[in-house]
Amino acid sequence: MKLSIRTSIRTTMIVATLVVLGACSQGVKLDDKAPVVDNTGTPATGPDASAVTRVDATQSSLDAMATELSKKSVYFDYDSYIVKDEFRPAVGANGKYLNTNRGRKVIIQGNTDERGGSEYNLALGQKRAEAVRKQLASIGVPESQIEAVSLGKEKPRATGHDEAAWAENRRADFLYQ
Repeated sequence: MKLSIRTSIRTTMIVATLVVLGACSQGVKLDDKAPVVDNTGTPATGPDASAVTRVDATQSSLDAMATELSKKSVYFDYDSYIVKDEFRPAVGANGKYLNTNRGRKVIIQGNTDERGGSEYNLALGQKRAEAVRKQLASIGVPESQIEAVSLGKEKPRATGHDEAAWAENRRADFLYQ
């Protein structure tokens, strides 16, 4: 009896290890080029991006403007790092602000939902942050003002375990310094 319990536990541990390793085998390569343009014309399915702050900053309102722009996130489809057309105005508003205020710096934080392994999600989060960084660079923001980092699945905005929560967590955030 004791031998069969040990065998059963050992078999369960081996199967669990294989499942975890299998989930990590579909890695996202960081050296892949993040696309800057999405011409698929597919309708957006993420959270609403309708209200984008217009950037008319004066010196006295720089912090308020940066705070307002930090509230705008770029949301991504499942397993994707393509910046959808509906979020280009948010990226553009941040770009206009950064081009007007060359002394300001922004950190783009790439996030993922809870599905997938930690290594895979860190790579996907980095690709999301890099895609937004490239969008900013394409509208003239100097690379010295932008840093792209991945938080993977470690900083979820929504704590649920359903599609609505996952959609809220698949994002890139702007963090002004």
